[in-house]
Amino acid sequence: MARTKKQPPGTAHVSNEIKKTQTVWRIAAYIRLSKEDANENESDSVVNQKKILREYTERFFEGEYVIVDYYIDDGLTGTDDTRRGFMRMVQDIEEGLVNCVICKTLARAFRNYADQGYYLEEYFQQKNVRFISTGDPKVDTYTNPEAVTSLEVPITGLMNDRFAARTSSDIRRTFATKRRNGEFIGAFAPYGFLKDPSDKNHLILDPDIVPVKRDIYCWLVHGGMSLNGIAKKLNELGVPNPTAYKHSIGLNYNSPRARQNDGMWVGSTIRRMLLNQVNLGHMVQGRQRVVSYKVHDRISVPEDEWFVVHNTHEATFTQEEYDTLVRLLERDTRTPNGGRTVHLFSGFVRCSDCKKALHRKTSTGITYYFCRTYSEKSKEKCTKHSIREDLLANAVLAAIRVQIALLDSLRTIVDRINLSRQSTRSPSALKGFCKRKPASLKKRAIAATGCMKTGKTGTSRTKLTAA
Repeated sequence: MARTKKQPPGTAHVSNEIKKTQTVWRIAAYIRLSKEDANENESDSVVNQKKILREYTERFFEGEYVIVDYYIDDGLTGTDDTRRGFMRMVQDIEEGLVNCVICKTLARAFRNYADQGYYLEEYFQQKNVRFISTGDPKVDTYTNPEAVTSLEVPITGLMNDRFAARTSSDIRRTFATKRRNGEFIGAFAPYGFLKDPSDKNHLILDPDIVPVKRDIYCWLVHGGMSLNGIAKKLNELGVPNPTAYKHSIGLNYNSPRARQNDGMWVGSTIRRMLLNQVNLGHMVQGRQRVVSYKVHDRISVPEDEWFVVHNTHEATFTQEEYDTLVRLLERDTRTPNGGRTVHLFSGFVRCSDCKKALHRKTSTGITYYFCRTYSEKSKEKCTKHSIREDLLANAVLAAIRVQIALLDSLRTIVDRINLSRQSTRSPSALKGFCKRKPASLKKRAIAATGCMKTGKTGTSRTKLTAA
């Protein structure tokens, strides 16, 4: 409901005709509080700004008015105009719901000199919107339109802009120091970790998530499951993904894609989570940065410029486990439709000529691996290659057995050498034994290599290379 300021005594004779021509001001009360403002000045808090604007409209605003809404940006910088509350206010101006904007000071609405000039000198005038700043310098584009072009307003805007630049520079230096010292500076800990209650810059393991990550490791490494298969399993078990988990424990987590997040796992999320070096107990920060204090777009930083500090907190995986994960995730794997485990040789078998991965197909109950370069791309770039999966499995098994036999033979050599030190056997005899045994081992190794390269298990097959 519209409210009218009480008229001074002696002015009640204003005619009804004049009242009809008066404008009803539909006010948007804009409030902004950055993190730095909250630390420095209690009077700039959201509650106090709202109190100041309400008192101003009740005591000093002339004319009939209604406060449409309070548009609030809490914890956001004023160096751009993409703030959620500010954008909602502009949208209401576009729709004709607002024709007056009021804020505590110019700095609450603008920390960007160019934006201040655009909105005060162009946009608000084009939309016939009244702008009021209650602080110093006081601005009211309706009662004093010349105030916008006075020297005081642009100087204040420039000072506000420089203040934002100086604050940004100081914060960047502070963050760089913390990163070099291995102190965590993120707003939210990575998945599987929590901020230490006694030191917010130190990470500790999240006891609720560590078992989940260990299960994922076992399913991938020992169970042969694919990333998508693991994602389906986690979704079936009702395990929330990292974004949903943050919300479930009460964290006010927001990101550009958080609203579209449905709480479900996908393979790419699992990959990023597993390959994060924070799982090794290392702190890796500074992989992205904003362009400037005005342009908040994020750009990637070259890896040699990252801040990497080892052994800053307890690890989730050992180095050996992490290396195993890296090797497995580097493989180009496929799973059958509706399946969750990868095929036995997925990501391992390549053509020895064109070096491309062999593709798997089943025909009349027999599974083959074949080179698609020859069959689908160009018969000039490669020759016809194929091998049955069962024969390949037999060849690999035979090669593994040879490797095991070689290992046993090496152990025998070591045992005999150790025994010879305690015997009366002549050094020349021992040297002869050591020369003869490697020759025998070499023959068996050549045989094993032949099995791997030719797929030979009794019949000659196509030449292959194990990736």
